Amino acid sequence: MVFHVRSLAVRAIPFDVEIEPGTLDFQDIKVRQAGPLRAAGKAELVMESLGEIRVSGQVKVAMEADCDRCLEPVACAIDSAFALYYRPVAEGYGDEKQIDTGEAEMGFYQGEGVELNDVLSEFILLTLPMQRVCSKDCRGICPVCGQNRNQKECQCQAEATDDRWAALKTLKQ
Repeated sequence: MVFHVRSLAVRAIPFDVEIEPGTLDFQDIKVRQAGPLRAAGKAELVMESLGEIRVSGQVKVAMEADCDRCLEPVACAIDSAFALYYRPVAEGYGDEKQIDTGEAEMGFYQGEGVELNDVLSEFILLTLPMQRVCSKDCRGICPVCGQNRNQKECQCQAEATDDRWAALKTLKQ
């Protein structure tokens, strides 16, 4: 669903969609949609602006990501309200100028409007935690043998080395 600026100039456009897994492109191989995504809200043209679009609503989806320590799947449920703003690219490029914090949080669009799937993908990626771990006690993968240390204890001894001093080992006393 594309929200065209010309249509938004007449009235706000409501949406109520359900998107099946595999439809959205998250551009991150570590993140997957685990269940249907449900989103409802509206897109509207911000008054007294030159093509600025506000997309707001509620999104609910079950996501899955790889644990950053052990690579096991981590469930990430999202049920949140959102409001994202987009400005035409022509307004965002050109000479350098100082921007305020509100403008720093604005997205840009090219063409006639914004695509709902792109808006939802962006919001979901922004909502997911930066570090995704299966539990706060996750012990990760052994750097020597690759064993998941949450499942089985290995007997490897990781030797701490400091390569910055390796060149000095060649010097003779």
